[in-house]
Amino acid sequence: MKRNRGCDCHRMIKVKDTLRATVHLSFDGRVFKTYHAANALERFDNEVRVLKHLEARGCPFVPRLLEADREKIRIITTNCGQRVQQLDDKRRDEIFAELEKYGVRHDDVDIRNVTYRFSDGRFCIIDFEFATILPDAETKPQ
Repeated sequence: MKRNRGCDCHRMIKVKDTLRATVHLSFDGRVFKTYHAANALERFDNEVRVLKHLEARGCPFVPRLLEADREKIRIITTNCGQRVQQLDDKRRDEIFAELEKYGVRHDDVDIRNVTYRFSDGRFCIIDFEFATILPDAETKPQ
């Protein structure tokens, strides 16, 4: 199998391949996301910033950033569950509204950005490249 953008892809499953990003899941549970196309570096920087913010705030339902490689425009995160196939709009909106308590508005409120973590029965949120850290959140402690 051909290697892709510096990841060890022959030991991974490709779970997403779009114009904006390619995502691989390793067999040890890590998620490798490589950004490409327009504004790749800007989207990478934003997602890194938002994930660091959420970790500092102790948000328990988002992936943890393990590595950020600006040269490869790639992040490695923890896996926070399987993609959700069905979710009613009310529950989806509740999940994303909860994120705002941690000072982040997702800005791409779609079921494709929700996962389910079986280990604790928790819905989680992924894909923060278009998210916004709310103005008061940068200075206000959790």
